Amino acid sequence: MDRFVETFFKPAVIESTLPAILSGMGVTLAAAALVIVTGLVLGLGLAILRSFGWRVANALIVVFVDVFRALPPLVLVLIVYFGLPGVGVSLPSFAVLWLVLSLVLAGFSEEIFWAGILSVRKGQWEAARSTGLGHFQALVHVVLPQAVRIAVPPLTNRTIAITKNTALGSVIGVPEILGQATTAVSFLSNATPLTMAAIAYLIIFVPVVALGSWIEHRFAWRRA
Repeated sequence: MDRFVETFFKPAVIESTLPAILSGMGVTLAAAALVIVTGLVLGLGLAILRSFGWRVANALIVVFVDVFRALPPLVLVLIVYFGLPGVGVSLPSFAVLWLVLSLVLAGFSEEIFWAGILSVRKGQWEAARSTGLGHFQALVHVVLPQAVRIAVPPLTNRTIAITKNTALGSVIGVPEILGQATTAVSFLSNATPLTMAAIAYLIIFVPVVALGSWIEHRFAWRRA
């Protein structure tokens, strides 16, 4: 038991690395918040654009969605971080993490929003248009409120899954939770910082998962 505590919960290591882990939690929270806002807004915008039925735009959206849903986020992070400098574009590691995860979330959220739009019955469109509303007005005032409500449960799960990928930032030097923990391990040769990182992720994401479950139940019984 003493050996276990010495390896995973060493008091001296906890005391020395706690400030770094707390700093990493701040970076993780900032990255996750930015990814959620950017990814959902972009995904919704693409779904709205797709509803106009422009063939070229729709084909490009489908390609974008398929690419970012198919490729592992780690591959995208490495391509952007190590590939863009080769063409003269250099982004900070935090910006790379934010950009890639936002695009991945946008790809998934676009499909979810689009499925929600398609699930609204055609009669809703026709009734809205018969009152004199244009396509965009009917979409915003009649269709989207129903589509978004339908999309909330699957969107919540996907958003949580993608924001947990902020841990990939450790690969490119983002000082988030895992990055701070692995740096501490390399200096101290002790697994305690990794245990602290796991606890930090639980502190952040257990409430998020609970909130996601509440949102799912809140909206499930009021679907359009």
